[in-house]
Amino acid sequence: MKYLKFLVVGIIFGIVLVKSEAVSWYRIYEMFKFESFHMYGIIGTAIATGVILLLLSKNFKNINGGLMTVPKKDQGFKRYIIGGTIFGLGWALSGACPGPMYILVGTGVFSMLIVILAAILGTYVYGILKDKLPH
Repeated sequence: MKYLKFLVVGIIFGIVLVKSEAVSWYRIYEMFKFESFHMYGIIGTAIATGVILLLLSKNFKNINGGLMTVPKKDQGFKRYIIGGTIFGLGWALSGACPGPMYILVGTGVFSMLIVILAAILGTYVYGILKDKLPH
């Protein structure tokens, strides 16, 4: 019962993404071909909102009573380029990034279950190989 609030927020977030067409394969296709500003506007708004909320949250106490801190990132630029490229290729091939994959299943696009299974398999393979990869 204590997790019900997260389910409600997830459902509302899913509805917002569907209504804004952020889970539309056509809108994603337009974005990757630089034919429309629609998705860039959504992503830009999300980034700006995240930055503002992060800056504001540093002034308030979290659930545990402490101030929120953001850990420093390491300086491994190459790994972000490689990881971002793999993520972008998966997004372009499937037409969905990880969050909207579940939303699309909820809207009846059951072929997205194949993509979810592939993402789980990829995560599992990474878990096996991570000690052998250059981090």
